Amino acid sequence: MANREELGIIRGARAGDADCQLALGKLYLFGGAGLPLNMPTALHWLSRAARQELVEAWRLIGSHIPYDIARNCLPDVLRWYERAYDAGIEHAGLVLAQLVLQHPVQAGATALHGKAQQALEVAARAGLTEAQWLLTQQHGGGPLSPAAAAPRRVRPVAVRRPAPQMWRADNAIAAADYQRLDQLWQQDPTAFLQAARSLLGPLLAEAPADAEAARATDWLPGPQQLSLLARCADLLPPADLDAELHQCRELAAYAGERSAQLALGLWFARMDGDGKRQSNGIAAVNFKRAIRWLTLAGEQGLADAWYALSRIYLKPEFSQRCVAEAQSYLERAAEMGHCGAQLECGMYAWRNRRTDEYSDVRAAYWLQKAAAQGCAEAETALARVAAAPKEAGWMASLLACLTRELLESQPLLAARLELAALFGLSRAEALLLDVKAADQGHCLVVDIRASYGRSKRRLVLLRTARERQALDRIVRLFESIDSGPDGLEGNYRQRLYRLKTWLPAVGDDLLAA
Repeated sequence: MANREELGIIRGARAGDADCQLALGKLYLFGGAGLPLNMPTALHWLSRAARQELVEAWRLIGSHIPYDIARNCLPDVLRWYERAYDAGIEHAGLVLAQLVLQHPVQAGATALHGKAQQALEVAARAGLTEAQWLLTQQHGGGPLSPAAAAPRRVRPVAVRRPAPQMWRADNAIAAADYQRLDQLWQQDPTAFLQAARSLLGPLLAEAPADAEAARATDWLPGPQQLSLLARCADLLPPADLDAELHQCRELAAYAGERSAQLALGLWFARMDGDGKRQSNGIAAVNFKRAIRWLTLAGEQGLADAWYALSRIYLKPEFSQRCVAEAQSYLERAAEMGHCGAQLECGMYAWRNRRTDEYSDVRAAYWLQKAAAQGCAEAETALARVAAAPKEAGWMASLLACLTRELLESQPLLAARLELAALFGLSRAEALLLDVKAADQGHCLVVDIRASYGRSKRRLVLLRTARERQALDRIVRLFESIDSGPDGLEGNYRQRLYRLKTWLPAVGDDLLAA
């Protein structure tokens, strides 16, 4: 569920605000606190922002939107990839070439054919397998099989690249080997590992022994070699820990592969992703190197890495143990969607509710996030943080009395009665609640103690889109109105009298209640 800030961005984007469209596109592109990662939706909003001449929008399209998403939006997206390629974005050149050369009729962009061919040759020289295969077809090669032609997202790796070599047609043999491995990786990982050993052995024999040696010699693998190292590091059995597996992890991590960096960091810390000590692994724990690799993986977007770091900083045997540092890493992991981190953040906030009045609001937020991912423990904790709304018994007789005349002549009173029906509010809570202050995005803070001493502060969770929409509408109604006892509605006695006046059939019962 989107939070209040994201809801504001969505409203602005739908109203045509270019900055909001760009912000919404980025939320869907990278994933937000309450919005999922969704590439087609990201392309939609980024394209709308790019039409309003926001440079960052088409640069993001060229850098991150893959071919398999872009091909469904031809020919509109061609201009964004052309601009991004002209700006020097390598990924945009490859996608532009794929769109123009593989869909010439649908793209309708014969004027771009020369530029697309040039971009394809540049991508092939940089070692991109897709570009090499497509260029081979342009030079008269046989048709690609459907699996080989299946587009894959090209994610640039933030590492230094060796000087590119001129690509020649005879390099297609090596490219074919890697293309075959790509097919096996998607179809049968076991067969992939067996086939990969014929290429992995010579590669490891010529490569440095570990990351430190690679740094000393300024060695870097090409994109295909990096993919081979990372995939083999995932599949090799732990029995090979002292040989192939460790070398694959070290080299892939050094080249910027985030999953290898995470695995290497956990190995140096001798623990699993949940922070539990492992019986096998490095002989002596090296927290310094573990923190280094986990930090690199976290900076590339792995929430598991930040969570592992939080476990390290809580370990009593770690000389730099720091609870505050552990909490900051835990919150990073929670913000990136780590279920365990969200549960821990929620429980931590709940335990500290006596020192911070709004700590229970934060607890409800994180526990809702964890519960949305299927965490039963978070769902149980939510029942303690915010009890489920009870049906307001005093509303049963009122609902039948709500007429069009009341809605038109007393909109504020009608809105308060609707709130009571939606969230199970008592009569005093419904009449006295400061609606603007109560709305926290994910929950409603019901607190009328300043005007009604017998009441208690409590939270009511918003669980459905219907509740969120209704509350948004009611908040807009009260937006420019002072809801306090000195405001337009008056004090509690005046509001209760107004309720009796407009609903005379049940007014006496209400006053007596």
